[in-house]
Amino acid sequence: MDKFDQQILALLRADARLPVSQIAREVSLSRSAVSERIRQLEHSGIISGYHAHVAVPGEAAIKVYLELFYSGGRCEHYVELMRVFPEVRRCSGISGETDMLVYIEAASMLRFSEVRGEIENFPGMQKVKTHMMVKDWTF
Repeated sequence: MDKFDQQILALLRADARLPVSQIAREVSLSRSAVSERIRQLEHSGIISGYHAHVAVPGEAAIKVYLELFYSGGRCEHYVELMRVFPEVRRCSGISGETDMLVYIEAASMLRFSEVRGEIENFPGMQKVKTHMMVKDWTF
């Protein structure tokens, strides 16, 4: 998977009903190139289906900070890998023992667990530490 495939996946995750023409404009590829890439992603099993995500009334979004610890690589590399997840709202490279903070808003614990599991499997990822938000104050 290259950066175009990652961008296409991010767009489809945000809205699986996006027309190929719109995806093509957003990733700066031709419609036929995008169609072929989507077909290959489906054929390889990376795209396993298209689903309607139905919100449960009254269910609050799960808000989480992840601390990432990885070996090698640069923050920019991991930021690019994060772009496939529409749930990832912010990535911050920070100083100190932690390499990066990632802020995630997911519709459910199940979806958060899926995203966290994929992040844990990134090359060079040594440790992922989760901080669930219990209360948030905005000033």
